Amino acid sequence: MLDRKLVQEVLAAALSKGGDFAEIYVEDRLNTSIDMMKGKIESSLSGRDYGVGIRIFNGLNSVYTYTNQSDRLTLLKMAQNASMAVGGMPQNLAVDLTIASPHDKHPIRIRPEQIPKSDKINLMRLGSEAATHYDSRINQVVVRYLDYTQNVLIANSEGRFVEDSRTRTRYTVSTVAGKNGKMQTGFIGKGAGKGFELYDEIDVAHIGREAARVACTMLDAKPSPSGKFPVVIENKFGGVIFHEACGHGLEATSVAKGNSVFAGKLGEKIASEVVNAVDDGTIPNEWGSMNIDDEGTPTKRNVLIENGILKGYMVDKLNARRMNTDITGSARRQSYKYAPTSRMTNTYILNGHSKFEDMIQSVEKGIYAKYLGGGSVNTATGEFNFAVQEAYLIENGTITSPVKGATLIGTGLDILKKIEMVGDNFESGEGMCGSVSGSIPAGLGQPALKVSEITVGGREEN
Repeated sequence: MLDRKLVQEVLAAALSKGGDFAEIYVEDRLNTSIDMMKGKIESSLSGRDYGVGIRIFNGLNSVYTYTNQSDRLTLLKMAQNASMAVGGMPQNLAVDLTIASPHDKHPIRIRPEQIPKSDKINLMRLGSEAATHYDSRINQVVVRYLDYTQNVLIANSEGRFVEDSRTRTRYTVSTVAGKNGKMQTGFIGKGAGKGFELYDEIDVAHIGREAARVACTMLDAKPSPSGKFPVVIENKFGGVIFHEACGHGLEATSVAKGNSVFAGKLGEKIASEVVNAVDDGTIPNEWGSMNIDDEGTPTKRNVLIENGILKGYMVDKLNARRMNTDITGSARRQSYKYAPTSRMTNTYILNGHSKFEDMIQSVEKGIYAKYLGGGSVNTATGEFNFAVQEAYLIENGTITSPVKGATLIGTGLDILKKIEMVGDNFESGEGMCGSVSGSIPAGLGQPALKVSEITVGGREEN
């Protein structure tokens, strides 16, 4: 992507006016994105993004700059300007780079860029038609198809020089059901760090029908009650509650500055003893997996919580300096336009020993959250608020009526301590996660969980 001698020159220039560490990040990305609404293509974009980012540290200070030009003069001038900006003592040194070849844990069988766009559109039509024909009350269906291949080169003044390729593919269906002026939505998707072989493994028609089923079910639902109730959270995308309410608070991005409720709690009991959680970027072909992170460090399986005890954080290079700790292969960024920072890869609550049926039977009156929707969290306080896309009442140990408008409200520390049962039915899901280094693919998941009590917010029927 860039000649090694040029990279050495640029890194030397990046330390020529100041700084004690320099890094160069090169990205060459091929994208395909197609949107279909009501069976017709609304947009179809294919393109290439290319750029170079240079980052320099001086102690705990950093400077980041980027360009979409990669000629020698542009890169050397940019590196020297950044070096002056970060301050410190000038260094005249020749950077000796050693090429590293990471083991590829995520092989791609069918390159998506080799598949005709017409084949991708045919798959979109299958999902669209399945959702549209599910029920006459479905009045809008949006199908989105995405694939990209991101090639990166990362080198730094410590001598690392490594290249990697990441391919991801995703398919989602959004639906709207309407009746008597009322509307409800449904959303289902599937993505992986795979090529077009993903479509040998998933049923796009089922995705469409499931998205339609959720919208229609909620259309007929009664308003959710409000109050404090036991809640059973379903597996798979139910893991978003741990991702948001707890995962972000375990990233060094917030921990290093003391802006997290989990700061300074290593070795302390922060959760029920039935809770075990990891962040693992090594799982083959998972949505958030990579061979190396965006600082060139091999990804790994990081234990976050073990039997309720806080065991570790997710840490990037700059925050490792601030915290005087080791890096964990957790540095991520959306593109060359962003400096990396500590982010989640695939963040999971691990399997327990409880049966889903036993969780439901143990609840006299509560809520079953089948699909969670969007939410927000304040990492400094751990306070969260999540919409429940599909919810049901639990009455006398039985799942009964669907309810709409339910929200789960609480704090990460509180919910971790109130997890009473962890199921044995783990499944993974995926989503896009936003933070200071942009929007990135993040895997999540869990088995079903029973929380002894969560504040549930409802809403009145319109």
